[in-house]
Amino acid sequence: MGLRHASVDHLLEQPLSRGLVAIPLGLIVAITVVDLQVPNDVHLGPLLVVAPALTASLAGTAMTALAGALAITAQTLIAVFHGGLTTPNHLAQITALTLLSGLTVFLRHIQERRERELGLARSVAETAQLVLLRPPPRRVGPLRVAWLYLSAEDETQIGGDLFAVARADRPATRVVIGDVRGKGLAAIAEASLVLGAFREGAHRYDTLPELAGAVEDSVHRNLAEVVDTEQELGEHFITALLLDIPDDTAQAKIINFGHPAPLRVRGRQVTALSVRHPVPPLGLCEPAGSPRSAETFTVEGGDLLVLYTDGVVEARSPGGVFYPLAERITSFLPVNSPDALLRHIHHDLLRHVGGSPGDDAAVLVIERTRSRHFPRPQPAAHLDGHPG
Repeated sequence: MGLRHASVDHLLEQPLSRGLVAIPLGLIVAITVVDLQVPNDVHLGPLLVVAPALTASLAGTAMTALAGALAITAQTLIAVFHGGLTTPNHLAQITALTLLSGLTVFLRHIQERRERELGLARSVAETAQLVLLRPPPRRVGPLRVAWLYLSAEDETQIGGDLFAVARADRPATRVVIGDVRGKGLAAIAEASLVLGAFREGAHRYDTLPELAGAVEDSVHRNLAEVVDTEQELGEHFITALLLDIPDDTAQAKIINFGHPAPLRVRGRQVTALSVRHPVPPLGLCEPAGSPRSAETFTVEGGDLLVLYTDGVVEARSPGGVFYPLAERITSFLPVNSPDALLRHIHHDLLRHVGGSPGDDAAVLVIERTRSRHFPRPQPAAHLDGHPG
């Protein structure tokens, strides 16, 4: 499984120091002490409203209410020492502070409820994603697998990034990775169409074109039933990449439905496996009348394949620079496992964006172990990749 399901928010979220909550409480004490020492014509009591307002940004509703109550108590104490509670000025200050504190507590309560609702929606979406993805095993035939899924920072941007690894009915492994155009729970439903068709057909169809045809046909027939046309206007489609990696030969097959080209790491060289004849994304047009053509590339012992969604390469730095995945992978080499490479990509990507990503991002790293050695095929039989 490589790295476990990773949400950037969970990874970066650190508990707020309880010491910060002491700041507004300290302000109440400081303002009260100073106000009691200054002449009667100097009024610092109105500054006490800062305490509940500041607490609302540091803690929850209960602590905000406590800060408000302490501020009102302090204002009352100041009034007692400066002319009594019955003076119009002190009555006005206490009344205003009570109203403002109550308003602050009310707004903090509304915000807290909204946060709980968003957290619940996010939890449902992430749980649905995790159940849908079914984390691949660490070892599949002669392949070692590591994966990473980063959820978007914005709950409304949770998308339908997908990937799966399955064994064929012969000694081979099938792989899919894809990205739904839409966002939210509807995107997860669209992703389920691809994953369901892939898992059902991975062991049923002998060739990759047959499997690709089954996936394409399933998406075409069912996409209209799951798309959210009210929330997501325009075209609905899914980019996807299908791979067939045999156990007994270095020659693998690929069909690309408009997805970012995978990267092959061989030694210290990173090559983009761009297909000669890309296929339109799933759901964008009618299925082809004849099977799609698969193209060939080699995966030798020790090679790493890096599959990813556009949330990785379209991740921007604070200065607006896209993440240069191929270039960064080159700087990480050599690595001794897919997990090691994935860790490098993970941490480097977070540093590049300066926090949480604006879109979902998925990475799948697959290594063919060196236990098998294959004769090198003729170059003409291969997909011509280009260095990344």
